[in-house]
Amino acid sequence: MNNQTDNTPLIVGFVADLMFTVRIETALSPLGYQMRWVGQAADIAPAGEATPNPQPGEPLQGQSGALFEQITLWQPALLIFDLGNEAIPWQRWIALLKSSPATRRIPVLCYGAHVDVATLQAARDAGADEVVARSRFASALPELVGRLARRPDTGGIQAACAEPLSELAIKGLEAYNRGAYYDAHEELEFAWKADPGPGRDLYRAILQIAVAYYQIERGNYRGALKMLLRVRQWLEPLPDTCRGVDVAQLRQDTIAVHEALLQLGPDRLTDLDRSLFRPVSYQTP
Repeated sequence: MNNQTDNTPLIVGFVADLMFTVRIETALSPLGYQMRWVGQAADIAPAGEATPNPQPGEPLQGQSGALFEQITLWQPALLIFDLGNEAIPWQRWIALLKSSPATRRIPVLCYGAHVDVATLQAARDAGADEVVARSRFASALPELVGRLARRPDTGGIQAACAEPLSELAIKGLEAYNRGAYYDAHEELEFAWKADPGPGRDLYRAILQIAVAYYQIERGNYRGALKMLLRVRQWLEPLPDTCRGVDVAQLRQDTIAVHEALLQLGPDRLTDLDRSLFRPVSYQTP
């Protein structure tokens, strides 16, 4: 799902100042981060909002819909907003990203002019995790990023994925593979709640895919797309095989369903090829 070329953690900067982007990259490259720059809203999508978002949750259309699509694909460790960048609707975008289940766990760091107290406060009110003056941002960037950026616990995930599937999870996968997606969600939620470690994210990912497929069966186009956006944060950090589950294939299958939904649109949901709902491939000891 992640379209990065390697496993180097990504930081997305909504920064247009080219001199400052070079300074940021110089500071963060030794820390093992790669940068992606969004200098203006048109870098996300060329047009403004197609329609207002009539329902709570992730917008699925217009520039905001494109924003959610990109951020959930990239799964960045941190978002940086230059509050002086007038080409980015940062106040609206931060509020959207921090209110959505698909993106709210991604930390947001903002910087701006220290004399512009109202702007700094507006960023805090929008939901930014930390807001600092530009001078502090420049001088303390490695410390700020080290404290705020979310990096997966690779060792913990690998250790958890070496464990076998729980009996509850197997019951959920059996239901999933026979197309009983509501029952699969129920059983996998039990498995998720019973597992205190990072391996629980495998169960959470599959149960959310099950919910997406169930929503498709009920004719809920928006609900299905929202779940497919939200599942990326749980599925992406997992290795290609986890607890005997072929996660790589599951990612591909989920992408195929998501792309097919986007191509059809809400009015042709009944035309979706249900053979895209492939079973989860897994092995048990």
